[in-house]
Amino acid sequence: MKANKLLLLLSSLGVLALLVGAMVQENFLKEWRRLQGAARPEAGGIDVRLRQIVVPALHVADRCVSCHVGMAPGEQAVAAIPALAPHPSVGHDPATFGCTVCHAGQGRATDKADAHGTVPFWPQPMLPKPFSYAGCGSCHTHLRVPNLVQVRLGRTLVERYDCLACHRLDGRGGTLRPGDGGMEGPDLSRVGATGYRANWYQDHLLRRVKASAGPWRASFGGISKSDREALDVLLSSRVGAPGLVEAKALFHSLGCRGCHKVGGVGGDDGPDLTRVGERDPGRLDFTHVPGDATLADWLAEHFRAPATVVPGSKMPILGLDEEQIRLLTFYTLSLRRSDVPEAFWPKDRIQAERFGEREFATDGATLYGSFCAACHGTSGQGMRYPGMPPFPAIGNPDFLAVASDAFIAATVRGGRPGRRMPAWGKKDGGLRPDEIAQVVSRVRRLGGGATPVEDRKPPRWVQGDSKEGARLFTAYCASCHGPKGEGKEGPALNNQVLLVNATDTYLAETIRRGRRGTEMGGFANPSTVRPALAGTEIESIVAHVRTWEAGK
Repeated sequence: MKANKLLLLLSSLGVLALLVGAMVQENFLKEWRRLQGAARPEAGGIDVRLRQIVVPALHVADRCVSCHVGMAPGEQAVAAIPALAPHPSVGHDPATFGCTVCHAGQGRATDKADAHGTVPFWPQPMLPKPFSYAGCGSCHTHLRVPNLVQVRLGRTLVERYDCLACHRLDGRGGTLRPGDGGMEGPDLSRVGATGYRANWYQDHLLRRVKASAGPWRASFGGISKSDREALDVLLSSRVGAPGLVEAKALFHSLGCRGCHKVGGVGGDDGPDLTRVGERDPGRLDFTHVPGDATLADWLAEHFRAPATVVPGSKMPILGLDEEQIRLLTFYTLSLRRSDVPEAFWPKDRIQAERFGEREFATDGATLYGSFCAACHGTSGQGMRYPGMPPFPAIGNPDFLAVASDAFIAATVRGGRPGRRMPAWGKKDGGLRPDEIAQVVSRVRRLGGGATPVEDRKPPRWVQGDSKEGARLFTAYCASCHGPKGEGKEGPALNNQVLLVNATDTYLAETIRRGRRGTEMGGFANPSTVRPALAGTEIESIVAHVRTWEAGK
């Protein structure tokens, strides 16, 4: 009996000790208490208490400022402890927006692991620190960003023309050299969102003319029209998140939209990426993903080896370097919630969603890069991926010497049914007529500006022997194009979009000339493996190909 009473007493004392320990841990030993106790603002110590920011319109109740006191309203000057540092200047007051709307995490938690969302089953863990700017994608998903070449050209021009002597841009520059006296210009880091004077160049020239001496005469000179256009491209993309801008620019350079939709625009071969940055890591398979079980690590490994991470994935290995993988991970993490109330929408998003403006730049280089480059190559050289038919080299001068602008436009518009070439002019999320024209112009430039000789013949003029053409096709063409023109190593010829839009001259000249740099040799000249074909024989092959046209 005494033993039982002693056991009961010890158990009760143990439970009491646990309760006391939990109470002390919860109320006195929390990290937020320690951090607040260490905070020393200029005005002296602060009250140690649980703090939070409430934004009902965004459904935000964030207690993040209990630890990150430097981001709390009125607490911007604190001791130099990383967690207490003030928020970088991005034009967004945490008191107005909260923290989790951009950074994710579990805003109502009161300890670090829970708040950062690193505990099991929390579906929206905090964005990793290297990708923290990806949170801008919560609202700024519609940045009119061009391709990477243009972004980097603009940045180079800023350096060349010494704009940083007077202006700050993405945290750099803005202080004149000693003795140059107070000519500091406005910060340009967010002018893509806030706007800037369209006539800035004329204003600068006028001030230089009026200045008899000093910095304006010494520092500012003439800028060519092409360079001004490149600078305008850069300025229009400055929204205070340079990492995100560069990441999106890379996305627009690699042809990702050829297979994936973003915001309803793009291809259908791959999954829709519109909100891929919100994926719950707890629902992903990390079997073949090294590192931590985070969405960032999963995405990065998927870019390295798609079929290893997602068995059966049709995405080819793109041969990306680690910097490209980092930027693509950055961009995909930025594709997050889109249900932010309209009152919080920035200018770029309003323009895209209310006025139908594109959320990407619509110059030919950007459009080609975003929709075409993954299959046809960044310079139109064609691409080969393991397990896939080769994609044609549309920048090939032999192709451009026989293909009219109308033919190229029709190909972009109508695609290639049965192949991976979508009908970009006919599908939801495709290209508009003016954008197709821009793509055609870009393809021309990729081929050095080659244009076809004017074809004065009617679209259908060949009178060849189709039966003889069938024999010749089987002997010389079927090994690459398939016995019935269905396509193998070479493109499919038994394709109604091709047959409707290709003239007889185009088909005959293609056979005669061939395609330099490909397996398609010119049949007008003999080779070591086959004789040359006479003009009548080439026309007979064209006549045979025409038998596949609908209605014949």
